[in-house]
Amino acid sequence: MVSRIKDKASRPATLADVARIAGVVAMTASRAINGTGYVSEDVRKRVLKAARQLNYSPNVPARQLKGRRLNAIGILLPDIANPFSTELVNGVKQVFDEVGYATFIATTSRSADQEKASLQAFTDHRVDGLIVATRGTKIGDAVLKRTAQQGIPMVTIGRPVQLAGVDSVTGDHAQGAYDIVKHLLSLGHTRIGFIGISPEDGYTLRRYGGYLAALREADIEPLSKYTVGPPGAPAFATQEDGYQGMICLAALRKPPTAVFARNDFAAIGALRAAHTLGLSVPKDIAIAGFDNIPLSAFTTPPLTTADQSILEQGVTAARFLLDRITGRRSGARSMASMRCTLIIRESTDPHSTMGAIKVS
Repeated sequence: MVSRIKDKASRPATLADVARIAGVVAMTASRAINGTGYVSEDVRKRVLKAARQLNYSPNVPARQLKGRRLNAIGILLPDIANPFSTELVNGVKQVFDEVGYATFIATTSRSADQEKASLQAFTDHRVDGLIVATRGTKIGDAVLKRTAQQGIPMVTIGRPVQLAGVDSVTGDHAQGAYDIVKHLLSLGHTRIGFIGISPEDGYTLRRYGGYLAALREADIEPLSKYTVGPPGAPAFATQEDGYQGMICLAALRKPPTAVFARNDFAAIGALRAAHTLGLSVPKDIAIAGFDNIPLSAFTTPPLTTADQSILEQGVTAARFLLDRITGRRSGARSMASMRCTLIIRESTDPHSTMGAIKVS
């Protein structure tokens, strides 16, 4: 039983794990391990045995055990490979480095279980506050609610949640996607595909909502066959998703003449697939992405995309959180929504330049 829990979690054991194995509550396990408060000898032995089996180590400064926090915050990200994560962390650190706070980072790798474990680890280690930039799920939102109820200040990025006292910061993804599709429509495209999510999961993605809104405004009925992507609403779309999506769309009897990819990674995969298929971009197929990662300006051809001011979102979220931690803000939640900027490059418009046309 013990080894199964360790394998499944793929993370260091927490006090909650020890308590579960020993058949006690976390507070009792803490008393047994730290020698504070009374526990029976039988319970103490069970807890210490479970701790040994799980190789559990508190590894927490002594001041934490006295109830003080660490002058540290936790940042929960979907992954660290995406430049979005790097830019976001840079924005957060701009604020917290100035006031002497450490930043700890955890990633979920698209796993709701890993998200739950990471939030529990941050809670166990008594961080002063949390910034959560993962994609919303029912399980994850329930965990966020429980975490917020413990009084830990929290700000979400790109994930608006209706929780009292939990501030949120986001780019206006629906507006950014709408602007991209309107741009493609203005070039004469009426068959526009979407790569990065399955039709069944599309309702969970604001970028997909913006795509649908622009088509319907133009009296174009969206076709489900023009939406391709992995099922299960993953946290982000990969280059492989973009490559496979472009292959699927190109194989249709009447393929789209333009493609909007959920993010720049998927768009880069779609560019590669178009090249493999011998398609000219944008002559045979126009391709647009989202996020304006640094690489997007240097693909062949340079990629049309939407910039969502990632650094600014990180700075704003950090300031919200610092105000909560220091008590300068309390009570009702605050939300900041930042407009995305359309950046037109040669992957959709052959007459644009490498410097890009920014449309606010």
